[in-house]
Amino acid sequence: MMNVHEIIMATSDKSETAKKTEMIRRGELRKIAPKIYTTNMMDEPSAIVRRNLFYILGQLYPNAVISHRSAFEFKPTDEGDFFLTYSYSKNIFLPGITVHLIKGPAGTDSDMPFIENLYVSSNERRILENLQIGRARNGSSSKCLSREVVEQHLEKMLKVNGESGLNKFRDKCRTISTTLGMEQEFEILNRIIGALLSTKPSSILTFSGAIARIEGQPYDSDRVKLFEVLYEALRNDIFANIDEQNLTKSEFRNFAFFESYFSNYIEGTEFEIEEARTIIETGQPMPTRNADSHDILGTFQIVSSRREMRRTPRSAAEFIEILQERHRVLMAARPDRDPGMFKMKNNRAGDSHFVDYTLVQGTLIKGYEYYQALESPFAKALFMLFMVSEVHPFNDGNGRISRIMMNSELVSADQSKIIIPTVFRDDYLNSLRRLTRRSDPTVFIRAISRVREFSSNITGDDFDATRDYLERCNAFKEGEDYILRF
Repeated sequence: MMNVHEIIMATSDKSETAKKTEMIRRGELRKIAPKIYTTNMMDEPSAIVRRNLFYILGQLYPNAVISHRSAFEFKPTDEGDFFLTYSYSKNIFLPGITVHLIKGPAGTDSDMPFIENLYVSSNERRILENLQIGRARNGSSSKCLSREVVEQHLEKMLKVNGESGLNKFRDKCRTISTTLGMEQEFEILNRIIGALLSTKPSSILTFSGAIARIEGQPYDSDRVKLFEVLYEALRNDIFANIDEQNLTKSEFRNFAFFESYFSNYIEGTEFEIEEARTIIETGQPMPTRNADSHDILGTFQIVSSRREMRRTPRSAAEFIEILQERHRVLMAARPDRDPGMFKMKNNRAGDSHFVDYTLVQGTLIKGYEYYQALESPFAKALFMLFMVSEVHPFNDGNGRISRIMMNSELVSADQSKIIIPTVFRDDYLNSLRRLTRRSDPTVFIRAISRVREFSSNITGDDFDATRDYLERCNAFKEGEDYILRF
């Protein structure tokens, strides 16, 4: 965090210079770069400069424009480079950071005033700037982001704002390019946008997500990045095999009952345990809760069939087919939720926005590429759980179908299935959110590994004994006062 009190800039005032000299003599001030002093006598100069960077730059180069890749990243590159458009070109070496001054147009009305006497390139200007020719030299970073990153940004703009929004953006860029003298960069931009809108040849594109859109199978590139993060974590980990102990039909069905019960309870379809037992044993819904009852029945119909649960996809097309078939069974009693059909409008949960409905199939197909490259049954199960949950391909039933797909991977490999009990709901959901929002798969892997170990102890065909065990484990409890025990 910036702390202007620890930074003192040199001035032409002789009395101020004398004060600085006296403070240095008393050990209260030190010089860390030309014209830059600090009252911090402990920290490394590079750390001090980094946290006070914008203040320092504003004092040294007033009215400079944070431009090119720095207008996107708002921090030095990994190599320590930061880019400003100013009245002349020069490289300035500060502790830990090289400031590249690039001669160019001053801030305009379309650029954003920033703290400490600086401007930030507008969205239109920074796109044009990053379409300039930029090269990395002598270990430094290029001033420009890669063409692929620029195309990804434009493709996301198209996805969020539609064709009209992207066309309005292009019109503003055309006007601004004339003011900035960037007509050549605009022509490149115009060809890229034309390719995205299929009005110009797509051969100019380099970003795979944009190319996929043109070829008719667009996908959510941000989600695919998450899939890659999870794949790398799973691929490099070693997971123990936990063999299935529920070998008889009655044992498998007993586990399947509690699997169905908890999977629905987590999603808000709440029954007393005996009510759910009666529904499944009789196959008859409760008269006052027909659809909710069928949610339980539909889940049980799938997860109690060892034959069905052994089906795992051998191709992307088969993956889509299995996913839709199981959803059709799961949601059969809710025709208003379009059983077996991918969503036709966007959905969300709180502040979580899921994959755009136009990108569902392409994102699942792209995710399948990572899934099929995994070997461990547990790794494949974890990946399948996250992928389906993250895409949220249906109007309803996404959590249940993701857990069904997870357990299908385990059943096909004769491994113990997984139950997410009520008491573990928050741990489970928070681990998914952490992976989504922070690209951190460690908590997710650890949480599902723990609940897998718990689930492996649920064996036998004695309903009452299983329920008693689950009660001792706090499985049915809700709230922060309880934890899963086993």
